[in-house]
Amino acid sequence: MKDCNHIKANVLTAALPYIQKYYGKTVVIKYGGNAMIHPDLKKAVMSDIVLLSLVGIHVVLIHGGGPEITDMLKRLQIPSHFVDGLRYTDKETAEVVQMVLAGKTNKDLVGLIGQLGGKAVGLCGVDGCMIQSKKMAGDYGFVGEITKVDTDPVTNAIKAGYIPVIATVGTDCKGNIYNINADTAAAEIAAALHAENMITLTDICGLMEDVENENSLISVVHMDEVETLVQRGCIRGGMIPKVKSCQRAIEAGVKKAVMIDGRIPHAILIEMFSDEGIGTMFVPTE
Repeated sequence: MKDCNHIKANVLTAALPYIQKYYGKTVVIKYGGNAMIHPDLKKAVMSDIVLLSLVGIHVVLIHGGGPEITDMLKRLQIPSHFVDGLRYTDKETAEVVQMVLAGKTNKDLVGLIGQLGGKAVGLCGVDGCMIQSKKMAGDYGFVGEITKVDTDPVTNAIKAGYIPVIATVGTDCKGNIYNINADTAAAEIAAALHAENMITLTDICGLMEDVENENSLISVVHMDEVETLVQRGCIRGGMIPKVKSCQRAIEAGVKKAVMIDGRIPHAILIEMFSDEGIGTMFVPTE
């Protein structure tokens, strides 16, 4: 027991400089993948977020919910198909997206944070016209492109002591509802908030030289290296919007953007409170 207590004390002592570094700063976390589906991983992520909040870090949680949307569409016997990796969203599907993301998924996360001792408030892009959007060019239906982010609902929640949990649904001046890519929304919100860090949870260890070999993890990427990595095939498919979101955040002044493995319990704490970090860190060009 004595050794166990020493280990706990050493862990807390090692974390102190990082807590001081991030105290009072904003960290945007994009939540998705297995960490959102697996109950134990979900609890670990929410526990991390509660801990960060309790030590004075302003956490903003951005979430999607693709699997739950697909499940609900199946129940309602509404066909679901994708164009260029994006869910085609007609009017009927947009209503389901709003119902699932802003309703069930969002409130489930808010409730879990509360069960773990935190204080959270659920928001979506429609609230206060927070995520203002327009129809994305191309044949995607009501898939939205963000035109503006109003941070007032987010900052007001933080000032009141709450963790904002944001569903990525957008709106326009006519009241149309848009399905917004969660990676894209996280980047735009992180940029608007001048966040210290943006963390994206994924189902892989990070960006790799060889997608079949996790030992080929690329730990740090400077912005001037992105195009070369695309040409070499290191960035392709579903990784492209994730990398673009990190690139957008960095170009907008976010100090770093990190892509980490959400399959690892407490990956957020490992990333934020250790020298080694975890996953791939995107930083400005030196």
